[in-house]
Amino acid sequence: MGNSYPTRPIVLPLMLQRWHEICFFHWSCDPQLLQPRLPPGLRLDTFDGKAWIGLTPFLLTGLRPPLFPQTLGLAFPEMNLRTYVVGADGPGVWFFSLDAARFVAVLGARAMYGLPYFWANMRVHIGREENFYFSSRAGRAKTAIRIAKQERIREQSPLDIFLTARFRLYSVFRGRLITAEVAHAPWKLNRVRIVEFEERVRQTMRIGFESQDSLAHHSEGVDTEIGRPKRVTAEADYARTA
Repeated sequence: MGNSYPTRPIVLPLMLQRWHEICFFHWSCDPQLLQPRLPPGLRLDTFDGKAWIGLTPFLLTGLRPPLFPQTLGLAFPEMNLRTYVVGADGPGVWFFSLDAARFVAVLGARAMYGLPYFWANMRVHIGREENFYFSSRAGRAKTAIRIAKQERIREQSPLDIFLTARFRLYSVFRGRLITAEVAHAPWKLNRVRIVEFEERVRQTMRIGFESQDSLAHHSEGVDTEIGRPKRVTAEADYARTA
């Protein structure tokens, strides 16, 4: 890739999974509106002075512990609402919500990582030319998105990389800021044409801020290793100096 791509971390995985047929939808926003929604120890990671909110629906496949064959892993639709942050351990992702169609996965992710997972009625239809993503969380936070897949982005822009090449998550578990590394191959991104777009997740999570910019990508997906969670020990000092 022509632009600098972050180095993939070496992870001792706790979980393996594939993020299959994923879409990235992004909207810029005023950082001053979004920063109050973050916990102490994190600050927004901005691009040209703008914060970004992302919505990523996909089909999660092969969810399993290490050494288990991929064919025995769980598969279900998932969608997350997120922004981009910097903490004491480096840049990463902060999730406002994660919807999943498998209740055991919701319970497991909440128990291990403190992530704000919700069970939702979800469907993903994958076609050669179009994908359709549907989600409804107890009749709220409804999403219905249909995209047409287009050409590969041969050289990703710095903004493309900023919004997608993230190898760390942050969360709050039992009142403490924690983090985990995430490892996968570089994204192969495609352009998309939006055919249908209904989305109320941002409004439900109270981050439906006005935006002057939007961006959409598609990828066939990546195989992913999720590392073990660890406490961010420098969060207090980082919050004072950020």
